[in-house]
Amino acid sequence: MATSSRTTQHEAAPMSFRTTTLRLAGTYLAIIMVMSLGFSLVFYQTSAAQLERQRPPSEAGREQEFHFTDHTVNRFLERRAAEARQELIAQLVLVNLAALAIGSVVSYLLAEHTLRPIRANMHAQTQFVSDASHELRTPLTALRTANEVALRNPKLTLAEARAVIEANVTDATRLQTLANTMLGLLRHDRSVVQLQPVALQTVVSEAMNLVVAPAQAKSIAIDDTTPPLVVRAHQQRLVQLLTILLDNAIKYSPEHTTITVTAESTNRWARVQIIDQGIGMDAATQRQIFQRFYRADQARTGGLGQGYGLGLAIAQQIITEHGGKITVDSTPGSGTTFTVSLRLAGRQSM
Repeated sequence: MATSSRTTQHEAAPMSFRTTTLRLAGTYLAIIMVMSLGFSLVFYQTSAAQLERQRPPSEAGREQEFHFTDHTVNRFLERRAAEARQELIAQLVLVNLAALAIGSVVSYLLAEHTLRPIRANMHAQTQFVSDASHELRTPLTALRTANEVALRNPKLTLAEARAVIEANVTDATRLQTLANTMLGLLRHDRSVVQLQPVALQTVVSEAMNLVVAPAQAKSIAIDDTTPPLVVRAHQQRLVQLLTILLDNAIKYSPEHTTITVTAESTNRWARVQIIDQGIGMDAATQRQIFQRFYRADQARTGGLGQGYGLGLAIAQQIITEHGGKITVDSTPGSGTTFTVSLRLAGRQSM
């Protein structure tokens, strides 16, 4: 039933946008035709006035080459002026018909171009709500099921009740984490960051301090070889970005391995690399890892990296705010390298 509802929503959205596109195209076309008809009217009136002024005055008493009387000459000139006006009207009609045809195409293309970013944004919002609803359903279902089972058990012991409460707290924590992460995504969507000179070594050090616990839990060493570079960034956002990448590297790395953080400067850009010795990923996964709620197949990851698939999407948003770039290079079984490119603050060299 849920699938049917989601399909109906996705089908209704294109229909709504087609209607909106046609309406907007009609508005553009109306503007074009009003301008075209207005110019045609002005042109016709000006040309008609010119035709009237070009008629010579009556020259009574002057002998004409063909012995036309003044009355005959006037009738001839009036007929020629009328024919010229009719020809002018016909030409203006053709011009306006051409404007209507060309304007229809141009108006539709312009409407499509105008609505394209709005359509993309609405599609992203719809997809986000759909994915978020799916992610929220899992812990909510677990909470409800555990409580229903406990309520139906007349012989529930204190230890069993404590276990149910502990499971509820765990699921509630997952819900809170997911909600906070989604709110963070929405804030990133709407915010504009102020960039300033930031010492890269300081940012890397802060990010490393935030992942000490999970790294120690898996006996993973983090080797920092970052040189003294200064980049244009928002310090807290950049700390968040590097923390996400380090946390991701820890999740997908086996125990007793090393994660290396290094950087270099090239042509006014700083390139920060986070290199792990983890399980790696194939090309198909690399193309999708920055999508919201995307998670690699558990069969391929061996159950590693439990999460919501939002971290790298946030990382992508942060680097976009900075006008930089994030790329991934990985081979299954040979580790992964994330490269973050940021603008240097002023002229620097290594």
